[in-house]
Formats: sequence, C-alpha cells, structure tokens
Amino acid sequence: MTPSPSGPTGPGRTDVPDVVTLDDVRDAARRLAGVAHRTPVLRSRTLDALAGAEIHLKCENFQRVGAFKFRGAYNALSRLSPEQLARGVAAYSSGNHAQAVALAARELGSHAVIVMPEDTPKSKKDATAGYGAEIVTYDRYTGDRVAIGRRLAEERGLALIPPYEHPHIIAGQGTAALELIEETGPLDALLTPVGGGGLMAGSAIAATALVPGIRMIGVEPEAGDDTLRSLAAGHPVTIPVPRTIADGQAAERPGELTFSVNRRLLDSVVLVTDDEIRTAMKFAFERLKIVTEPSGASALAALLAGHISPLPPRIGVIISGGNVGVERFLELLG
Repeated sequence: MTPSPSGPTGPGRTDVPDVVTLDDVRDAARRLAGVAHRTPVLRSRTLDALAGAEIHLKCENFQRVGAFKFRGAYNALSRLSPEQLARGVAAYSSGNHAQAVALAARELGSHAVIVMPEDTPKSKKDATAGYGAEIVTYDRYTGDRVAIGRRLAEERGLALIPPYEHPHIIAGQGTAALELIEETGPLDALLTPVGGGGLMAGSAIAATALVPGIRMIGVEPEAGDDTLRSLAAGHPVTIPVPRTIADGQAAERPGELTFSVNRRLLDSVVLVTDDEIRTAMKFAFERLKIVTEPSGASALAALLAGHISPLPPRIGVIISGGNVGVERFLELLG
C-alpha cells in the first residue's frame, strides 16, 4: 500500500469548486428515479470479521449495464436537446461508459458511436453493440482516444459525452454514494475505485456534504497510480498507459475537473496489486456470491489486503461493476 499525502479535511473542505454540488447530485437522482436501479447494499458477517469493521458494500454490479456508469451517462444525455439527440452522441471508453452511453442513447431515442480499445474484453464490446451502438476501435497504446472521439463528433455533428470530465457525469455518479448514505446513515469512511476520477469526485461531493468528517479513500491499481502521483505533485500528471487487469481503471491522467474536486476532498489514495484484486474477486464470488470485474473489486481488495489504517468502525465500499465474461473470469482466477 502507498498512501497519498493527506488531503484537507474539516473547514478546508469548504473550498471546493461549486461546478457540481450536492443539489446537482440530488437533481440527478430525480432524473434517474425509475430509470436506473437503486442498487442493493450488501452486508456480510464474514467480511466484517475479516476486516475488523462494519462494512457496507454498495453493489453497482447490479446497476443497468452492470456498472455505475449508467448513472452519469443517462444524467448527461437526458439533458441534451431534442435536436442533439436526433443527431446522436459519441463517446470513448474501455467498456462500461461505452455500454452506458449506448443504452442511455437507446432509452432516449438517440444513437451512439463509441470509440473503444481493440483489446477491450469481448463481453464489453458485445454488450455495447447489443445496445445498438456503432463501435470504432483503436490501439490504446498508440492511439489518442480523446482526439479520435472529438474528430468523430465534429465530423458527424455528434454530442460528445466524455467518461468522467463533465459536471453532469460527475453528478450522476455521485448518486451511488447518495443512495448508500441514505440507506446506511453516517459512515466513517468511504472506499471508492479511482480511474478518471468521476465516481470518486461525485461520491466525495455527496458524502462530504452529507457526513462532514467522513474519510474519503480512493483506490487505484498499482500500475495505474496517476491520481496518487497527481496528488503528490499538486496537479494532474500523465503516466504511461497502465498494464493492469483493472482495465476500467487504466487511466493515464486524471481529468482536470475531477482532479480539482478530488485534490480537495480525498483524504488518501491507496494502491492494490493485480493479485490483491484477484483475491478480492475470488472472495466476492465464493463468500459474498457476487461477480465483480477487476476494477469493481479494487476497493474491496484494499480492505481485504489490510491497506486501510487506521481502520474506521463503519465503512462504505463501492463495488463499481461486474462486467466480466465467464472466460475472462476463469482466466483471471484460474
């Protein structure tokens, strides 16, 4: 584990950009009511005993498209004009945002063009196509997905929906933490996976407003520590394309908007190895009876590996997704 320098707490947390507020998260929740699933919060005595704390798992693997990403995607697309929806939308994603935008577009009578890495797991590509999206592939190690997405959007007149660098995306993702705290009451800490930072930023905005003093702990794969390095530097930094089983967290650089929130609201970031993620996936499958993808299990991995110190009494953990095909699942755990 490598903790980050502590972020500001208490009064310092009031100095947060108001681009997204708790009211925005609540507005997103109203838009998502009856469209997105209100996902379950799972408890396990076995997990509590192993961790030495009271653990509440927010299971976004049961969200539509199998991940939290539907929350932000639908919130953003639902705010487009009828003319924009008629022209269509574009997005770039390693998989879950792709599926979320594709489904949200279909629900709203639009269509989507999605830029995806060539090595995206087949299950995620198939699901994205199944929701009616057109897929454009690229090499994640040599291509620039943002540039490709922007070019496609400009050439075809599409509305570009980024995976995390957008206030409506951040507000939508924050509804997961909003629901969790509404169900559990105040928590002492919230563990959240960090990729581009949208889920973390939205969760932090909601959680710190609802529970002043809550510890916000981000979790990154060891090979994809761009947020940890950025916090240490005080500004977003770029790392080589991460080679990790947690493809949903293989970000090279945090977003400017997400980082502006996270650098003020995160208390720490911890790192987990691919083997620790595998252990968490196996535990979730065998003991909790749920399937998680690698990125979805990273926050649980940090807890099981003993990386949280000191250990708070009541902890929320976001299981961010469960999109992994059976062949890939067996390959990872075999």
